[in-house]
Amino acid sequence: MEGERGADLIRAQLRRMRIAAGLNQEEFGRRAAYSGSLVSSVETGTRPLDLPYVKRADEVLETGGLFESLLNLAELAGQPSWFRPWLDAERAADQLRCYQPTLIPGLLQTEAYARAVIRCDDKLTDAQVEKRLSARMDRQSILDREEPPQFVVVLDEIVLRRVDESFQGVMAEQIHHLIGLAERPTLSVHIVPADIGMHVGLTGPFILARGADGGWVGNLENQLGGVVVDKDEALATLLSRWETVRNEALSRRQSTELMKEVVKSWT
Repeated sequence: MEGERGADLIRAQLRRMRIAAGLNQEEFGRRAAYSGSLVSSVETGTRPLDLPYVKRADEVLETGGLFESLLNLAELAGQPSWFRPWLDAERAADQLRCYQPTLIPGLLQTEAYARAVIRCDDKLTDAQVEKRLSARMDRQSILDREEPPQFVVVLDEIVLRRVDESFQGVMAEQIHHLIGLAERPTLSVHIVPADIGMHVGLTGPFILARGADGGWVGNLENQLGGVVVDKDEALATLLSRWETVRNEALSRRQSTELMKEVVKSWT
């Protein structure tokens, strides 16, 4: 199903199943822990569908996860064609390895930071910005699964310091968010200090996902989109470069201390 049309179909089916269950909007809202006005806004399309809402709808209507699955399909259809294969790999991964020399990775971004990054594309309307923001935030749900992937992230120090006075509040919130995420047993953040200078990772960002079968898939983003990497030789190169940049980075503890020092320097 296409992204927007798929969301409209989900809304219509939500309404039909709510009515079939004998629930008005207020009663459904009480059971789902939402207000009746919010339920009305979702069903009329004035409020976007999101993952927490459809999960609660699945529970109240006892659908067995139907609406969550439909929303995932709709969001997948709404993504750029180059990004869809990577989303499949990301969702199925039991391990993720990410190197970023320029930005906080999308899976770790706060809402405010993500909005600022997306707004850098001045061709996007406000509605398009919010749609992309919602999709990015929903992607992060893989980190909150009962069995999330083991996620190791390497960032260059300049990513933390790319800030002007007007952006310090957003960046401070983002760094505190990183520090909190790094406390999870399945997620670690490592910083390549600025005094390392030149290293192989500076040729560009990449992310690797390992599936349950042990096979790896890579993704390279660029100004025009991205490229999914699944050829053995190219994957071997990326895995080798991953080991190189990981070895240049500080330990988990040292990285956390550096992130705290960066925020403290602004106060």
